[in-house]
Amino acid sequence: MFDVAPTELMLVVVVALVVIGPKDLPKAMRFVGKWVGKARGMARHFRSGLDTMMREAELEELEKKWREQNEAIMREFPRADGADAPPMIPATSVPPEPSAGEADQQAAATAPATPETHVVPPKDGPLP
Repeated sequence: MFDVAPTELMLVVVVALVVIGPKDLPKAMRFVGKWVGKARGMARHFRSGLDTMMREAELEELEKKWREQNEAIMREFPRADGADAPPMIPATSVPPEPSAGEADQQAAATAPATPETHVVPPKDGPLP
């Protein structure tokens, strides 16, 4: 980032020691350290914001590309019955309620042939 040679750094330290003095130099270094930390934090926040914006732009671009490819596929392979394809995620689609007879048939089809039993071990530990 900043190219500071060791000789330049020594020159800055000597000038700071002469101008500020040895008594106030630690206070000045703490002050400079706090401001450098704040500047780094602001730069990190700015960079993360830019990264987020770039990711969002890439996602929008990918979604647009996906939509175009999906439309091309739908034009190339239309449905056999001639109807438009249903939307991928229906907005207010609710499955129909089965009638009483259908519900009994579904329950009988999904019921296990033998009942399952579950044994709960005692709280004191396994039996001897």
